[in-house]
Amino acid sequence: MNYRHAFHAGNFADVFKHALLTRMLIYLTRKETPLRYIDTHAGLGQYDFSGEEAQRGGEWRDGVGRVAKADMPADVRDLLAPWLDIARLTPDAEPFEYPGSPLIAQALLRPIDRMVVCELHDRDQPRLVRNLGHDKRVKALHMDGYMALNASVPPPERRGLVLVDPPFEDRAEFDAMAQAVIRAWKKWPTGVYALWYPLKRPAEAEDFGAGLVEAGLKRVLRLEIDIATWREIGPLTGCGLIVVNPPFALEAEARVMLPWMTKTLARDTGARWRVDWLAGE
Repeated sequence: MNYRHAFHAGNFADVFKHALLTRMLIYLTRKETPLRYIDTHAGLGQYDFSGEEAQRGGEWRDGVGRVAKADMPADVRDLLAPWLDIARLTPDAEPFEYPGSPLIAQALLRPIDRMVVCELHDRDQPRLVRNLGHDKRVKALHMDGYMALNASVPPPERRGLVLVDPPFEDRAEFDAMAQAVIRAWKKWPTGVYALWYPLKRPAEAEDFGAGLVEAGLKRVLRLEIDIATWREIGPLTGCGLIVVNPPFALEAEARVMLPWMTKTLARDTGARWRVDWLAGE
């Protein structure tokens, strides 16, 4: 894959990932103690749908564009409302800009919380810094996200969430992500780790999850969505999020959101969703 995110911002994978990210951060910020958010592959932070990159594919129209105009049951709307508000997704107007995971987290974190965001791309990192603004809670690093993760855990706050969302430009990305997360988990086993992956080669995704469990990780929840019948050749139509130490409510909330999300974003009758545990306590 070649997945520089500016070309795909706001697509079905962002709907899936950002809705779940929002729910996790909302749950974690309910406790009075501070937390740390770590984003290993942060991207630009904010995406312009009128720009050349987004216009080339227009994937947002079948992602956040569909969601903004769709009818939602009350229980789904209640869960998605915070993300919809942050992204300014309304049925009566097309969005012109869309926040990536760093800006979503920035909007949800409290004054007592801190965040570390990493971006290695030479052109994207300065744009990320500008999009985050002058926020004393934020440290934006120009370095490899896996190296930064290893250096950032355990955080002083002892509580927090790590989002690992690599571009998957390298066939060895699953292995690199597994090694980095296992190393971080051994140093900080109580942290929440949210690991995004594409479903281009499902067998590799299965092996990735199994490898985490074999390494000893506990409480491993798998969430997936496919919006079309799987094909090895062609555009990406499926992705997943493995969450280590998920917040208590996440499984139940995912079982409410994902069926509606799958139906709303589906391109054919092969669309599906999955929520299951790879490992318990």
